[in-house]
Amino acid sequence: MGIWRSGLLALPLLLTGVAQAADPIRIAAVGPVTGPVAQYGDMQFSGVRLAVEQINAKGGVLGRPLEAVVLDDACEPKQAVAVANRVVNEGIEYVVGHLCSGSTQPASDVYVEEGVLMITPASTSPQITAAGRPMLFRTIGLDSQQGKVAGEFIVDQVKPKRMAIIHDKQQYGQGVADEVNRTVNARGLRPVLYEGVNKGQTDFSALITKLKSLGVDFVYYGGYHPELGLLLRQSRAQGFDARFMGPEGVGHKDISAIAGAASEGLLVTLPADFAQDPVNADLVKALQAKGEDASGPFVMPSYAAVQVIAEAMEKAKSTDPEKVAKVLYASTFNTPIGEVAFDEKGDLKNFRFVIFEWHADGNKTPITQ
Repeated sequence: MGIWRSGLLALPLLLTGVAQAADPIRIAAVGPVTGPVAQYGDMQFSGVRLAVEQINAKGGVLGRPLEAVVLDDACEPKQAVAVANRVVNEGIEYVVGHLCSGSTQPASDVYVEEGVLMITPASTSPQITAAGRPMLFRTIGLDSQQGKVAGEFIVDQVKPKRMAIIHDKQQYGQGVADEVNRTVNARGLRPVLYEGVNKGQTDFSALITKLKSLGVDFVYYGGYHPELGLLLRQSRAQGFDARFMGPEGVGHKDISAIAGAASEGLLVTLPADFAQDPVNADLVKALQAKGEDASGPFVMPSYAAVQVIAEAMEKAKSTDPEKVAKVLYASTFNTPIGEVAFDEKGDLKNFRFVIFEWHADGNKTPITQ
């Protein structure tokens, strides 16, 4: 049976006589439990929870059970730092998280200083691992990869006449927008507008008026689904019918709940749909049995993060984070997201982003391989 903790209250309790022989190995699962993007945290926690349960069902790691401790950073940088310090103070040496790049960046500084090993299954900003800090890893691709894929598709397939790039001024949203901007400019496409909006903004009337006046026929948005959903809905209401595109941060069914019919035809870059891979059929069934959706972009990368930590501990014959990190760099792991191998910065040597067409019913169709 898996051990899953919300905050720092453990369920189930270990019997006192057994705890001495098999104290749990704690892994903090950190992401948004609350806030506007808590839906993505649900994906992360689903993957972590299933991995912990399945590993424990096979005997745990080095004869000890894993214990997941879920902590809420709300995707807010200040709260993320507070959570990171709490992780350190509680003596937890492993983290799967954080989720939002803007939270992961400052939290990772704490972990590096304190010798905590972190694997983010969702943060795509290259800045997080750019310095090559030896205890930081990720099981997802980079904005430099995602933005390049999107930019090349825009130039080669969409071929807009007048393109605009909008972002939410956050590390993740602006970072991927910057990469799209660099890519399309290098290919000879000059956006007529590059502009930021505010996180949490709800009225986009002035922006839509500007986009219409510039004759924009295609908009790339860097950010998350709450703002883009409103922008799509208000654009439709104001007769602005340009096509939109965004990164994996907009790829949640709630964007259709917000935008309705205006979400039809939205282009989204996402990791490949690992739930459709036949090798993951048993994992998908296990999640479905819990009433959980296996198709979220961060579910399988989160499972993979726990898995590689556990396998590296076994190979190292140790739970010491430094020894485990050395194994992670030197090894290749077969996971639900495919073959995982890390480069010298802790990034995946191979990761693939796929372009999907979004539908108003919340489903999506891949249009690239």
